[in-house]
Amino acid sequence: MQTYPRPQERHVSVTRQDVEGQCPECDGGNLKSYPVLSEGGWWNVTKCQTCLCSVEREPGHLLGAIHMLVEAV
Repeated sequence: MQTYPRPQERHVSVTRQDVEGQCPECDGGNLKSYPVLSEGGWWNVTKCQTCLCSVEREPGHLLGAIHMLVEAV
């Protein structure tokens, strides 16, 4: 059985990438793209950071950030 040390970080975070464009809801220009875990698995989303409107949502990798050395075909 593998054991992993307890993380030292108080909060888990993910890198969010800036995206060009405007929010269709609030006309804000603060769009970010990042992976999220939601109903149905992992999704790659683009969201407005002001009102949290989902501008784009695509299915992500089956295991999120975990990539197997041998991918199933």
